[in-house]
Amino acid sequence: MTGEDIVGAVVELEVGPVAHGGHCVARHEGQVVFVRHALPGELVHARVTEQNAKYLRADVVQVLTPSPQRIEPPCPYAGPGLCGGCDFQHANIVEQRRLKATVVSDTLRRIGGIERTVVMESPGDDGLGWRTRMRYAVVDGRPGMYAHRSHDLIQIDKCLIAHPDSPDVLGERWPGAASVQTVVSSEGKTAVLTDEESSGRVVEVVRNRRFRVEAGGFWQVHPAAPETLVDAVLSGLEPAAGETALDLYSGVGLFAAFLAEAGCAVLAIEGDKDAVRNARRNLHDLPDVTLETGDVDRVLNTAVGQGLEHVDLVVLDPPRTGAGKDVVRRIAALTPRRVAYVACDPAALARDLKTFGGLGYGIASLRAFDLFGMTHHIECVAILEPVDSEVVSGRGLG
Repeated sequence: MTGEDIVGAVVELEVGPVAHGGHCVARHEGQVVFVRHALPGELVHARVTEQNAKYLRADVVQVLTPSPQRIEPPCPYAGPGLCGGCDFQHANIVEQRRLKATVVSDTLRRIGGIERTVVMESPGDDGLGWRTRMRYAVVDGRPGMYAHRSHDLIQIDKCLIAHPDSPDVLGERWPGAASVQTVVSSEGKTAVLTDEESSGRVVEVVRNRRFRVEAGGFWQVHPAAPETLVDAVLSGLEPAAGETALDLYSGVGLFAAFLAEAGCAVLAIEGDKDAVRNARRNLHDLPDVTLETGDVDRVLNTAVGQGLEHVDLVVLDPPRTGAGKDVVRRIAALTPRRVAYVACDPAALARDLKTFGGLGYGIASLRAFDLFGMTHHIECVAILEPVDSEVVSGRGLG
């Protein structure tokens, strides 16, 4: 079945491996199909939802041969044509984490040419009740969640991955709003915001240090995530008093704070002005932190032009698109003894690690964390170090 009539058709598929994005890969008449609500090894009937020259997308509508790891989704809104917020509610939590580990290792190999066995570490939850920041779409005053890859609003009365202390906004009307966001801080304070507003601030606490954050600004959404990532970065870098460090895409100063507490002199660079303003308040007691606002590549270039020749440590926590070749090259040229790369997208991570590899930096360790239960999202921390001591001395960069 080809041409215009394939979208909407139900086809039988033998489901293959998991792929990044919350779906598995199958084939129909030789064409790749990205199929949601499936698990590897299943035989299913799936309805085609999209078609282009390279692949199809489809949703499972009937499972003929189920995986032993399949369960009934705990949420009644998880399923074909329903809420698009979760990807793996039909798999038990152990299988979810195995699938995510497979995605990371496969992506590293496919994009980065890196062979690495990955184990997904757990924050100790069951995948529910963790999300401290929720954004609901609003259509005609009614809040809900969009269906996957759609602007069709699914009205829900409860989200099971939302933190239990989240304000209940689903039973209210929000006339004139396009979205409504709820926030729960680690101190138990809550906020409700409409659209993209960031009025007001909340305080988050990590390792007994307080961080002021815009209520609508960026902060990790799992309660355990900030401390988990700080621990992974510090244990990997092993910072020592007297060392110099860069904190790139530094946000409100999470990593800079603890590098400075370890005795490092830190240059932190962040493009968001609100985040930097909060970072100045958060780090006011740490005189060895210098904060710069602006594009990371531009500010690094300026710093090099003003005499920055070497740093000991780098924390790199870029947006989902990754750091890119220019930033990676500038980092390598500063010959740090270790780099901690915090990544939320395995494909971007793989691209940047490949670039680092070409500049003499290999993977000393790589940890993956399931901080986004029921979804396909992943957080990784890779520790990089020179594969040859001459790189640190500057002689190995050419």
